[in-house]
Amino acid sequence: MQTLFINIKELLQVRENHIDKISGSDMAILPKIDNAFLLVNDNLISDFGPMENCPTIPNAEIIDFTGKVVLPTWVDSHTHIVYAGNRIQEFVDRINGLSYEEIANRGGGILNSAKNLNETSEDDIYEQSKLRLEEVMQQGTGAVEIKSGYGLTVEGELKMLRVIKRLKENYPIAIKATFLGAHAFPLEYKENHSAYIDLIINEMLPKIASENLADYIDAFLETGYFSVDETIKIMEAGRKYGLEAKIHVNQFTAIEGIKACVENGALSVDHLEIVTDEDIEVLKNSKTMPVALPSCSYFISIPYTPARKMMNAGLPLALATDYNPGTTPSGNMNFVVATACIKMKMTPEEVINAATINGAYAMGISETHGSITKGKKANLIITKPIMSFYQLPYAFGTNLIDKIMIEGKFI
Repeated sequence: MQTLFINIKELLQVRENHIDKISGSDMAILPKIDNAFLLVNDNLISDFGPMENCPTIPNAEIIDFTGKVVLPTWVDSHTHIVYAGNRIQEFVDRINGLSYEEIANRGGGILNSAKNLNETSEDDIYEQSKLRLEEVMQQGTGAVEIKSGYGLTVEGELKMLRVIKRLKENYPIAIKATFLGAHAFPLEYKENHSAYIDLIINEMLPKIASENLADYIDAFLETGYFSVDETIKIMEAGRKYGLEAKIHVNQFTAIEGIKACVENGALSVDHLEIVTDEDIEVLKNSKTMPVALPSCSYFISIPYTPARKMMNAGLPLALATDYNPGTTPSGNMNFVVATACIKMKMTPEEVINAATINGAYAMGISETHGSITKGKKANLIITKPIMSFYQLPYAFGTNLIDKIMIEGKFI
């Protein structure tokens, strides 16, 4: 089945040749074609170019996109969208003056989500989570990473990862699963960290590997959570099972966690609200993708990742939602893109590069997703008629999406 889109006002993120990621000053360059055509063959992009070169394709379905912008779907490389219940009360507690740490210390936060999850059936968690997944697809996300981490028990973590596996099987969107048993220490292990780490390494990981439930491993490397040495142990254990690391780090403090992640070959380091000059030096020329989560900063009023400083130093940057019940109860990548422009002073070109091709790198799927390139998946956002793609972050409260195509099919 061939579909030919014609008269596209702006076709964004067009790359003749595959590239893994975009760094530094190159992030300000977003290749595009004005007045373009795009040919989709089954579920893949097969051709594109200016309208004067538009081919005649017998029997192709032709769709006129006059006035509309077409770009690759967003790639959300950091989410926690499989969970049970909500943490609405904590939202009100924060408004009333309690800090994230104070809420956690009285049994809220991650431990609250873990309690809800362990009391909820796998089928119920699946039904709740699939609604969130369907919503983010409608908002333009065409690939998503989903973490465990609200089980904090052998059965709870397996239950979450099995739900993620079911979502993978039942939806066309690309999904990567990340094992985040090291999200917080359960109360019974609060004074015995080594015993919980033994549980992760010697019980959780072998069972997860035997069912092939995870693609990556993660830990919350942060003061009061998992130390640098504890996280190194977890990364090393994951590597033995073929699980590359994607690590939460530098959300509240900088404790040389980024250095440990880079030295252990982490695919990404995520959050980075606090970044030192030493962290930037360590990230230079590494394979590790920094990932910023601006809607988390927005929701819990913490600093934003210093994007300009990092890009000026030549680093790449990806953007993701951090969709979770406590600190970012939204998976809307359009809001992430707008917030990165408004609060992090990234340009529209930079944010689209960060939310597409660099997000794909942070998920390990840049060969198939993240750009308009021949042979890549036909995952497309088609806007309503707009003045230019600058309108996407400018009109941050307006839904400018007309259609979403995932794997060559409109959803």
